[in-house]
Amino acid sequence: MNKELMRTSEIDGRYVVIFDGVCNFCNGTVNFIIKRDANGVFCFAPMQNDLAKALAREYYHGETTLDTLILIKHEKVYIRSNAALEIAKDLSGYWFLLNIFKVIPRPIRDFLYNTFAKKRYALFGKRNHCMVPTKDVLDKFVGIQQ
Repeated sequence: MNKELMRTSEIDGRYVVIFDGVCNFCNGTVNFIIKRDANGVFCFAPMQNDLAKALAREYYHGETTLDTLILIKHEKVYIRSNAALEIAKDLSGYWFLLNIFKVIPRPIRDFLYNTFAKKRYALFGKRNHCMVPTKDVLDKFVGIQQ
């Protein structure tokens, strides 16, 4: 399928969260976001799928690895700690208050993010393959073969 056609039909104005699909912590985070996405603005793409890789190349021209959380929102890209804080702004409840951490310089936040990201498999484990979304949330995932 043509990448542009996939983007238009699947993403359709939503904010794209690109995450490590085999990481248990990352999958838990995706489920956390889904439960608090009252406005249905987020969709998700595991970094391991072709659409996520294409979007990462298109929007983020830096080096991406499986531990790089990426958010594409209004044609702008956010990575690592900036992505996490930007996601928090759109969740229901008081999660937007986490943006107080923006007073901490980004290099320090990203150092902490990277330190945790390197240990996440040891702390939370990983799967042998990307999670398979259940039917009730399948429409929130893009680039996944159905």
